[in-house]
Amino acid sequence: MMATPAKGYCGLTLILGLFLAGCSSNPTLPPATVQNSLTTSVDNYQYLIGPNDTVGIFVWRNPELSGTFIVRPDGKVSTSLVEDVPVSGKTPTQVARDMEAILSKYIRDPVVTVSVTNFVGPYSEQVRVIGAAANPQAVSYRQYMTVLDLMIAVGGLTEFANGNGAKLVRTKDGQQITFNVRLDDLIRDGKIAANVDMLPGDVVIIPEAWF
Repeated sequence: MMATPAKGYCGLTLILGLFLAGCSSNPTLPPATVQNSLTTSVDNYQYLIGPNDTVGIFVWRNPELSGTFIVRPDGKVSTSLVEDVPVSGKTPTQVARDMEAILSKYIRDPVVTVSVTNFVGPYSEQVRVIGAAANPQAVSYRQYMTVLDLMIAVGGLTEFANGNGAKLVRTKDGQQITFNVRLDDLIRDGKIAANVDMLPGDVVIIPEAWF
């Protein structure tokens, strides 16, 4: 006759099974934060400062407070007088006004000018290509950039790309809008009428063709 497991052992097995079942369901992460660009059309493009940009801050008549600073990954810079100044996601003019407000605590009527070099920009301003592109990547936006410019930057389509099935995803007022993009017509057939303007934050998704 087969021995019956002890009640304590059975209870422990049941508890362990319930524990493992509870651990098997992974927690759900919230959606990524979507940031709206200040640019709403190709004609009103405003460059926003981002991490790794080099920012020149000039304080009139105060050379000791002026200097060149690299924006840290957290989007801030530390100047000779003030630490941890948030600059990422702002225009150079906005940063200049912020610095004037901060420095007014130390000097009288400060006048600040901000310039930017080594342009990278924040992630929210970059345009991205994913899927069947030769070199899918994120590209820094430039004013009047078109989808043709973007495809040149990523090396065009792969052999098996379904270019006319491509989608352009754009965020407007916190909502995502999807547009059809005919990349085969544009790139392979040379139909320039299929070219469209890009805006900061756009994502182009290129599927592969089904044979």
